[in-house]
Amino acid sequence: MNTTIVDARGLEPPEPFERAMEALANLPQGGQFKLLIDRMPHPLLRMLDRDGFRHESAFRDDGAIEILISRP
Repeated sequence: MNTTIVDARGLEPPEPFERAMEALANLPQGGQFKLLIDRMPHPLLRMLDRDGFRHESAFRDDGAIEILISRP
């Protein structure tokens, strides 16, 4: 599966959230994308949980957070 990367590092709020929402809007059933971000996006994670998306977070060696988001 081809995974799109949404790089939101270095952006000021609300731009990372807006980029994630745009990627979610275009995500097909069974699709996924990786969000790279500088800090844990708690409001986004709550929204993903509420709306039934899957997500896994990992801290990278470069200090970024990588979140794999998928639509079941």
